[in-house]
Amino acid sequence: MIYLVRHGEAAASWGEHDDPGLSDKGRAQAEAAGETLAGLGSNGLIASPMQRCRETAQAFAERLGKPAIIEPAVSEIITPETVTDRVSWLRELMAGDWPENMSPWRQSAFNAVNALPDGTAVFSHFVAINAIVGRIQNSQKVLVFKPDHCSITKLDRTAKGELQVAELGGNATTKIL
Repeated sequence: MIYLVRHGEAAASWGEHDDPGLSDKGRAQAEAAGETLAGLGSNGLIASPMQRCRETAQAFAERLGKPAIIEPAVSEIITPETVTDRVSWLRELMAGDWPENMSPWRQSAFNAVNALPDGTAVFSHFVAINAIVGRIQNSQKVLVFKPDHCSITKLDRTAKGELQVAELGGNATTKIL
């Protein structure tokens, strides 16, 4: 099993801070996720380089006694240089299908997760988790589900070694954008 974990609640919202850490609620969510992952037998971890993911991973890393490996391929979606309003761009992106210019980013996120050994927890982001799950499900939709803060999506492998979604993480109850 590979576990995709959305980061905990951030201390700042979109547009307020480029790379916020976790709020108090987010730290509590991270502790709970770390406990759940330990109970599931997860034994490795990678994290997006973004602060909220690193802080979310820290609770589990302390339980394991080893640091998270930072993996840029599971970070936030890269905003094209021509975009001046990221929030509007993301809102529009999430309402449709994956544009061709985002295919390399989506494939890179999938490849990074596909190469991981079983038992690894991946601390990532809303859109990145959607990119990976959508790729596995052969969906061209950007938004295939709404993973909540610190939800855990479980992936396993078929007999042929291909990733499949075993269980989607909890659905977000908060507004994303």
